[in-house]
Amino acid sequence: MSGPYLILILFLAILFIVIATAKFKLNPFLALILASYLLAFAAFMPSDKIAGIITQGFGNTLTNIGIVIIAGVIIGTILEKSGAAIKMAETIIKLVGEKRPTLAMSIIGYIVSIPVFCDSGFVILSSLNKALAKKTKTSLVAMSIALSTGLYATHVLVPPTPGPIAAASNLKLDNLLLVILIGMLVAIPAMIAGNIFANKVAAKYESNFNENVSYEEVLKKYGTLPSAWKSFAPIVVPIVLMALGSIAKFPGEPFGQGFIFKLFIFLGTPVNALLIGMLFAFLLLPNLNSETLNSWIGEAMKDSAIILIITAAGGSLGNVIKEIKVGDYLGQALSSLNLGIFLPFIIAAAIKTAQGSSTVSLLTTSALMLPLLPSLGFTSDIAKALVVMAIGAGAMTVSHANDSYFWVVSQFGGMDVKTAYKTQTIATLLMGIVTIITVFILSLFLI
Repeated sequence: MSGPYLILILFLAILFIVIATAKFKLNPFLALILASYLLAFAAFMPSDKIAGIITQGFGNTLTNIGIVIIAGVIIGTILEKSGAAIKMAETIIKLVGEKRPTLAMSIIGYIVSIPVFCDSGFVILSSLNKALAKKTKTSLVAMSIALSTGLYATHVLVPPTPGPIAAASNLKLDNLLLVILIGMLVAIPAMIAGNIFANKVAAKYESNFNENVSYEEVLKKYGTLPSAWKSFAPIVVPIVLMALGSIAKFPGEPFGQGFIFKLFIFLGTPVNALLIGMLFAFLLLPNLNSETLNSWIGEAMKDSAIILIITAAGGSLGNVIKEIKVGDYLGQALSSLNLGIFLPFIIAAAIKTAQGSSTVSLLTTSALMLPLLPSLGFTSDIAKALVVMAIGAGAMTVSHANDSYFWVVSQFGGMDVKTAYKTQTIATLLMGIVTIITVFILSLFLI
């Protein structure tokens, strides 16, 4: 088969995913699986091998990141329901000061959305957001955009949020700590851009909320909040363990090759580190009873199941793309255009803007990029990490009416649709541009 034909059917497969999810509201899992079959048949794959290739991609993805995603979702659920997310917010406010409330909300969002989905994070912190806006006499729209952009930055760039984990897995990048560290760095300019926009532009708009919410009422909802160390431990401990595991592998053998080396390698494996973080999250449980052990954990398992099947379906599509070898031709054609690190950004931004889901954008684009990496020269771990960041930059560009997060921010932030487009949508466009510029600058020095 000719290269142009393979590119055509690949384009049609992507178009099918976009139209099916955006226009016909088909579940992303079904859209991805159907696209995998359609692409396989269109590429004239042997019919007796199609099912095996699709299920292999599905299973391999679950093998690589299944437990990591489940542990991450459990941690996020416990942080939400125990009040630990509010405690983290309180701690940051004390450090930043009430005179800079939008900066406080940006930083809070940046931290909370590392383990918690941005939608959930915004809902969790919306009462606190309103109370602080009232207490500091700050525009609620400005506070909401500061919070939403802080949450959004780490949501698309920093594991253990499932999107960037899945993207790293699709690109065969096993060094999750590297993705976390690069992601936390790249997310800072994005967060700052969102904060500046909140102060300079969003602050000009008024919320349509008139309710009176006191800070004390927010705290009453949770009763006694957990301590700061218990609240931060489920996030910080896994990062530290993965850092130690990575250091143990450094040339020069800083920990030798004995027991300490083996211990840090074991504890620093992402699956083990996240499970240990989950154990620290259990310290936040107010009681060991059926409500916490069954209801809370059960809810997390249901949430993670949805994420897992969509992520694994993305792996199926990726495996089909790999087998038809469209990447060999596409890589040669695109590499001649010298798009470099901007290529994954452009693809991800097109998918995100068209169908609304950042996670689907991350999954689909990373699956498309894997066969292109060698011809584009992105074969090292650091190069792959920057490709994940470029995809993440595209996956935040832009949030509008087809994105559930757009409606969460507008509804809980007291904005009408017109105001939300002028604030949330433009803010995410600015964030995407700032992020890809940051990634490009890093690529000049690191690749």
